[in-house]
Amino acid sequence: MVRTPLNIALLMGLAVLAGLNLTVRNDPAAPNFQFLPEMVRAVPYESFSENPNFADGKTLQAPVPGAIPRGYLPLHYTASPEEAARAALELRNPFTSASAEAVERGAFLYVTFCRPCHGPTGNGDGPVVMKGYPAPPPVTSDKTRELQDGQIFHIVTFGQKNMPSHASQLSREDRWKVILHIRALQKPAPETAAPR
Repeated sequence: MVRTPLNIALLMGLAVLAGLNLTVRNDPAAPNFQFLPEMVRAVPYESFSENPNFADGKTLQAPVPGAIPRGYLPLHYTASPEEAARAALELRNPFTSASAEAVERGAFLYVTFCRPCHGPTGNGDGPVVMKGYPAPPPVTSDKTRELQDGQIFHIVTFGQKNMPSHASQLSREDRWKVILHIRALQKPAPETAAPR
């Protein structure tokens, strides 16, 4: 099948359309017709543009004092030993060791954030300590076992001595889940029966 007449007709049609496009348009510098002008020019002000509606002339405004970002609840404690003691009395872990998913998540987070210093079993013998960093107290010690979950939460949130705060790395829920894993590390290892 010969397509030459079809190709010639299409080429001639293209030439006619190109010629009409050049002759019909009055001002080549004028913008084309805008079907939805709202899509081209936004109705709201851009974040960093000037805005005559505010006294300082800026569109981007600081949040109202006391505003809480979505997904974040305020924690009314400060980084002090007295506040840690208050947290021990007032805060309770919302997760239980019966939740396998929470325990598994806590173990993963412990390996990621806590193991470098506290070690795989919580004895304070992590790889960072082996390189000369001061050893943290073991999470398996009697003193740490006596700490309430709220106090451990306070320590993970605000830090203590050489331990930095982990509030920016771990969400509130994840901090509680790490405590579940710490409690699992504190349980005595099951005794194995001696071979006869």
